[in-house]
Amino acid sequence: MYQLELHQIRAAELRSTARRERLAREVVRSRRAARRARSDGHGAPAAESHTDRPRRHRLPRTA
Repeated sequence: MYQLELHQIRAAELRSTARRERLAREVVRSRRAARRARSDGHGAPAAESHTDRPRRHRLPRTA
């Protein structure tokens, strides 16, 4: 009987932890989406960070 109660308590803890983590991920996702929507409309630095200049390839270091 004691083990069954411990199992039920642990299962309830795991469910509540999973629910909190899902909510946290959802909040992060919605904030990121809002930030993207805000930056797309106003020409934010995130949109301007990509230039037309080709990337400079460095030579490999010698031994």
